[in-house]
Amino acid sequence: MFKRSFASAKDRAGKARKISKRSFRDDAKQRLREQLNNASPDTSPSIGGCSPKLNTAIVTIAVGKDQRLFAAHEDVLARSPWFAEACRAQFFESPGQRRISLPDDEPEVLSAVLEFLYKGDYYPRLLHDRKRNTWSLEDGQEPSTITSMSPRMESDPKKLGGLNEFASIYHHGVGDYILRDTAVYCTALKLQLPDLQRLALRKQGLQSGIDVATILRSARFAYANTPASDSRLRAHYLALIIRSRKTFKRSGTMQMEMEKGGTQLFFDLFVALCNHCDDIAELGTGRSPQLDK
Repeated sequence: MFKRSFASAKDRAGKARKISKRSFRDDAKQRLREQLNNASPDTSPSIGGCSPKLNTAIVTIAVGKDQRLFAAHEDVLARSPWFAEACRAQFFESPGQRRISLPDDEPEVLSAVLEFLYKGDYYPRLLHDRKRNTWSLEDGQEPSTITSMSPRMESDPKKLGGLNEFASIYHHGVGDYILRDTAVYCTALKLQLPDLQRLALRKQGLQSGIDVATILRSARFAYANTPASDSRLRAHYLALIIRSRKTFKRSGTMQMEMEKGGTQLFFDLFVALCNHCDDIAELGTGRSPQLDK
């Protein structure tokens, strides 16, 4: 009986060691899954390595002239310094009465901002193909290279590339359609979300099917809502117009815009075109454009 008891104890100890080994492997796999979910190189950059806390107070946000209502957790909103300050200003309000008003913003834009704050991206998501070293959007558009800043050219002088219904939104402040990613970029600048600015700028570089009038309206909006010190979005539009100059020079809309004048956009465009011509001339002589500056 003693031998049987001893054997039973030995078997139980062996089983315990095996269970412990399997448990350790499962834990390691689970930790690896969590790390991959929190920071994946094949998707858009995330805003944090941990999941947002969803047990904080709910804040109501009224957006646009129609005061469309959104609800978000205070802890999630606090990732934006602008929202964090707005929440602190209402610290003594009861949780159900906390409300932030954004009358000059568009509901579609704030929806993208909130989706980014919760998920690290907004629809359509940005996807990275490592093998081809290309970026694309999840709605099925053809991927573009990282260095591409303008849509493809087409024979139609009014349009660039294929059609994308998600590229533009109606902006009540402008009274017409502008590029959604430009509006998201400018709102992210106001909310102090640099990661969202970079994401919106990269997505805009992948958009196509945008008519000249929408591009010019969006460029004016970008200039009106960004300081001169933040030149990334402005430079994007200058590069887009220069690269697509064959289309823009045949556009009556472009002609009317330039005849109106009075904007910083066209002076910057003139300077950029001059620099572009100088670079071509210097490359033709076999000299690097950077050496003579």
